[in-house]
Amino acid sequence: MIQKNPFKQAMVNTLQKPEFEELRPGIKVPAKETILTPRFYTTDFEAMAKMDISVNEEELQAILEEFRTDYNRHHFIRREEFAQTWDHIDGDTRRLFVEFLERSCTAEFSGFLLYKELGRRLKDKSPVLAECFTLMSRDEARHAGFLNKALSDFNMSLDLGFLTKSRSYTFFQPKFIFYATYLSEKIGYWRYITIYRHLEQHPEDRIYPIFNFFENWCQDENRHGDFFDAIMKATPDILNDWKARLWCRFFLLSVFATMYLNDIQRSDFYASIGLDARDYDKYVIEKTNETAGRVFPIVLDVDNPEFYDSLEVCVKNNEKLREIDASNSPTPVKFLRKLPAFISNGVQFLKLYFMKPIRVDHLEGTVR
Repeated sequence: MIQKNPFKQAMVNTLQKPEFEELRPGIKVPAKETILTPRFYTTDFEAMAKMDISVNEEELQAILEEFRTDYNRHHFIRREEFAQTWDHIDGDTRRLFVEFLERSCTAEFSGFLLYKELGRRLKDKSPVLAECFTLMSRDEARHAGFLNKALSDFNMSLDLGFLTKSRSYTFFQPKFIFYATYLSEKIGYWRYITIYRHLEQHPEDRIYPIFNFFENWCQDENRHGDFFDAIMKATPDILNDWKARLWCRFFLLSVFATMYLNDIQRSDFYASIGLDARDYDKYVIEKTNETAGRVFPIVLDVDNPEFYDSLEVCVKNNEKLREIDASNSPTPVKFLRKLPAFISNGVQFLKLYFMKPIRVDHLEGTVR
């Protein structure tokens, strides 16, 4: 299990507030899109509608009944614990906390948009899938709205309508949507439950009441992940050949590397709630990798020391890239200075990709 960070940084007690660029008063300019920011997705809706789910329809119907039950319909209610000033969360801690809320809100809102559109497009062609996607979009909308309301406690919020129109959308074939969203939901579960369990043991580190909601919240993520697990089992051709093993390896690595690089960059945020970012990420990666082995044909060898050695090289490269970005050099000079770090990151990613994975498809149907 992750260890409590013994070097937790004390929060700044001044009343200086970090400055955020605004679209208009109180509405934050969305974070600049980069390779590490949450993505917005679209897909081939016709191909999705033509999928034959009869092989695993019984499990999908059971998951649909869980969605209809709506266990969290009364959960996301702001009670009196929010009714106070949050000026004591200040300085870098405040800036990092706003970034955490924004990234989380953007990721949840991205899921809402995709699931809502899938529910609409599949309604007359694949009613079971359509209703599942519609009910998942309900959950994601609640999450995004709750996070955006939390931002308002820090005198900031996102214009989600503007976000819908301004973001670029990444097209993925349905099977890639399944790989990516399955991992996104499952890693979300492990992130939320790990923070919740830590703060349950160390309530002195619970600097803001949103963390009290994470236990029930993460169950939404878990149910969504189970839905994508069931879809992939209903269409086993996307799991059972050599191409599937290569793609699963790619998506596992992409999700783990993105989380690790983002979180280490924001390690002070995790320090503010008493966590060491590296220990936290390693635990979440280990548990998500283990969970993915229940449906994916392979998992990554995250116990190999070279796995994190390569990620740490990328961490240092990204620090150099941020330093270059902050410099006053002309844009062409910045690009030339960045090139070695870009190449090094590419080399490390390839090294990680070609690291021998662990085959687990022979364990299908066994208790793990």
